Amino acid sequence: MNLAVRIGKLKLKNPVMLASGTFGLEYDGLIDVNSLGAVVMKTITLRPRIGNPPPRIVETPSGMLNSIGLENKGLDDFLKNKIPLLNKLKTAVVASIAGDDEDEFRELARRLTKEERVNALELNLSCPNLSRASGIGHRVSGERDIIGQDEKATYRIVKAVRKATGLTLIAKLSPNVTDIVKIAKAAQAAGADSISLVNTFLGMAVDIETKRPILGNVTGGLSGPAIKPLALKFVRDVYKSVRIPIIGMGGVMDYKDAVEFILSGSSAVQIGTGNFINPSAATQIIIGIRGYMRKHRIGDVKELIGALRL
Repeated sequence: MNLAVRIGKLKLKNPVMLASGTFGLEYDGLIDVNSLGAVVMKTITLRPRIGNPPPRIVETPSGMLNSIGLENKGLDDFLKNKIPLLNKLKTAVVASIAGDDEDEFRELARRLTKEERVNALELNLSCPNLSRASGIGHRVSGERDIIGQDEKATYRIVKAVRKATGLTLIAKLSPNVTDIVKIAKAAQAAGADSISLVNTFLGMAVDIETKRPILGNVTGGLSGPAIKPLALKFVRDVYKSVRIPIIGMGGVMDYKDAVEFILSGSSAVQIGTGNFINPSAATQIIIGIRGYMRKHRIGDVKELIGALRL
């Protein structure tokens, strides 16, 4: 029984990945991280960022809102303090990167490409909870917008990074757009090896006693089971329109969810919110996919990709 899939040059032993911002090296003591297809690290920026004001996380019906704001210690800290720890892992490592402009994305890619332990890059073009004053994006009438909401900006950033690295490039797109297919095609045309979607949907929670938004940044990204039906449609729409592999995410809590994404066109899936509820979710999903394949006499997981019957 073969669970291996390929994303660009990146070969995964199975199609289960841990999503950016939901995996810490402490997980290695909770689950067998090396049994996973890959781990995606928390997004790195060129310089440190303090993130958004608290509160940053609030539970919602069938999901959660987060407004972290890409808090991280910057590239230099990642290279000095995280890479040595990652050397202990045997599974594939994907670095997630974000920048304010092409030069920052290019510099991040150039320096990370030199690190043997980094096997692929995920371009965070879609973080939904950054303020316009400090968010990633391009200038439009003096303000900033999410790169992944503009096909030209998406093309420009992916193209710049493509020239700076030979690593597998995964373009992570925002669902907060009118036409996701148009954005995905732009990323493909610019040289992306894969599309990952969806990132979180913009949402808000309100405290009726204080009559104020609960999140310090007012809005945040909605994730979890609540967004799965929407995410599945986005995956299916993009699958029918691009030639490169898709990595699906958005409410994957168990193996049944993962199989739904694969049938809809995902070559791999990322587990995000599910990790917070059940740290063993990813390993259980691998076991569940294997059991599903055995039950349905499927010898290769690739037979399931896009096999939705219409």
